[in-house]
Amino acid sequence: MILESAPAEAKKYIHKRLIGPPLGLLTVAEAVKDHDVVVFDTKGEYDLNPDTTPPLDKLVLNLLKEHKPDVVGTTTIASEFYYAIEILKVTKSYNPEILTVAGGLHTTLSPNDFTDKSVDLILPGQSAFTFRKVIEAKEKGIPFENIAGIIINKNGILSKTAEAIEYNSATEDFLFPNRKHLERWKETYIVGNSTYPSTYLFTSLGCPYKCTFCSIWCQYDGRYLKRNIESIIDELKQIDDYPIVRFSDANTVVDTKMIDKLFDRIHEEGIKKTFVMDIRTDTAVKYPKLIEKLAKAGLKVVICGFESFREEELKKYNKSSEAKLIHEAINIFHQNNIMLRGNYVIPNDYDEDDFNALSEYTNSHKVTYAGYTILTPMPGTPFYEEVKDQIIDFDLSKYNFFNSVLKTKLPLEKFYENVGKLWLIKKGTDVI
Repeated sequence: MILESAPAEAKKYIHKRLIGPPLGLLTVAEAVKDHDVVVFDTKGEYDLNPDTTPPLDKLVLNLLKEHKPDVVGTTTIASEFYYAIEILKVTKSYNPEILTVAGGLHTTLSPNDFTDKSVDLILPGQSAFTFRKVIEAKEKGIPFENIAGIIINKNGILSKTAEAIEYNSATEDFLFPNRKHLERWKETYIVGNSTYPSTYLFTSLGCPYKCTFCSIWCQYDGRYLKRNIESIIDELKQIDDYPIVRFSDANTVVDTKMIDKLFDRIHEEGIKKTFVMDIRTDTAVKYPKLIEKLAKAGLKVVICGFESFREEELKKYNKSSEAKLIHEAINIFHQNNIMLRGNYVIPNDYDEDDFNALSEYTNSHKVTYAGYTILTPMPGTPFYEEVKDQIIDFDLSKYNFFNSVLKTKLPLEKFYENVGKLWLIKKGTDVI
């Protein structure tokens, strides 16, 4: 892993954990709000009490004894898959009659991984309303086979029910997340040097771009779903407890007219927030006046996927942008006093010359904070299909962009050491 081989002075800048509330779980909880619902942010609990929180199995057992649930569900991405399974194993050991449900990104892209006997039902896709139907079926004793869009696990054999109903979670099927479920962990949602907690809010789901390594557009089958502007305004007006709003869109500025109108409405309503967005370099270069407007309205941090400084690599990733735009985009963000995080992905075949070339480039294109992640074949993506025969490590806990699961050209420790050194290259000392 990068962290283990990086120079000591670089380690404090390398990400050790993700920060932010589980917005998906809140959406599911809202779908069944007429029932007795307990939302538990496991990651938040360990962030809140790192020295006193018991191991996961004991933590889950304590929760089961306290709440005595009829249904236990967990959401998971690839790197957290084993934790999700452990939660459900502990649940079944405690009481085999508890219905166990798995959802989240990994169930959408790799549902066949969920064959462990601790899993009763798999709910891929946007499944909040499907989960509501599961709860209703359990209440009424209706067979789960009657619910469309789920996968039933019987002794490791997965059986799909009828074709899923297509919900639009951005518009008519939007569920307002009740953030009161997360009061206990609010202080763990503080990022960097801020003294205020941040929350996620989405203006869109999916992505119209199709980068080969990205799972977001795959999750939505290439669909791009936009929220209603007034719905966003209503949500912003109801989250006074969170002065910092991190738009959780894959790309916040895709429909420029929508974003322009949204920020007109934000101004009209007198909403004062600090905003964090993901914005592409080509968008910034094409619409500098819009970036200026957003900055004046509270946009303080932008995350930008540079991905590579080489045109041929961007074409290989199907990035649909050009490396030559990076310099101009950096200038636009800096001119507007926006703290910029630029992210690069590092291919496994980089050698010393490649690392030197990237180091030289990033030193001459400094941003507030640069991030360097290892190009990873995430299950369900085109890149995974392209290189799956070359994968040498199938331990899903390593699919977090900080490990190479493909054979590296350099010795592995030397590869990690070179990646780690890159994290020292930034403009100033701020950590976003």
